[in-house]
Amino acid sequence: MRTGVIAKRAFDVAVALPALLLLAPVLLLTALAVRLCMGSPVLFRHRRAGYRGRPFTLLKFRTMRPGAPGEPDDARLTRLGALLRAASLDELPQLWTVLRGDMSLIGPRPLLMEYLARYTPEQARRHDVLPGITGLAQVRGRNAITWEEKFALDVWYVDHASLRLDLYILWRTLVAVIRRSGVSAPGHATMPVFLGSGQ
Repeated sequence: MRTGVIAKRAFDVAVALPALLLLAPVLLLTALAVRLCMGSPVLFRHRRAGYRGRPFTLLKFRTMRPGAPGEPDDARLTRLGALLRAASLDELPQLWTVLRGDMSLIGPRPLLMEYLARYTPEQARRHDVLPGITGLAQVRGRNAITWEEKFALDVWYVDHASLRLDLYILWRTLVAVIRRSGVSAPGHATMPVFLGSGQ
């Protein structure tokens, strides 16, 4: 098990570091576009649940304008933000989070801290590995599937994680990004709030 963790970490660094260097112009241009269209801050920072449920700071390019309390996310999503999400460019700053060791390239997507109390014991097993920039749920429907379907895929990944599976998910992620499939659930900027299974 320890060997697998070391190999996965080596894979993460071997991919994330060159990707950051190669994508530096894209990161710079995206940051400039966000700054010009939406002002500061350029980055969205949010506490998310990581390995074993421990909190960490997730980084993304900002895609929404400030809103009034209770205003839905889809109303705050800007035109530039929608384009960044469709192309998954808003996720690129997470490559730094991978290098920092808080995330992996592949794993269950990190979700809100308040969701921790809403998972079933089986669903909570998604935190037995590092969260990822992309994962099995993202290549099997992304936000077009239900929370329960997502969590079932996350737990399946935990039980079957391997370098071969990670390479498959990475490849399928590139295909999904090109096709821009499953970016959001109907009527939502991404997904509705998870209130717990059966809610």
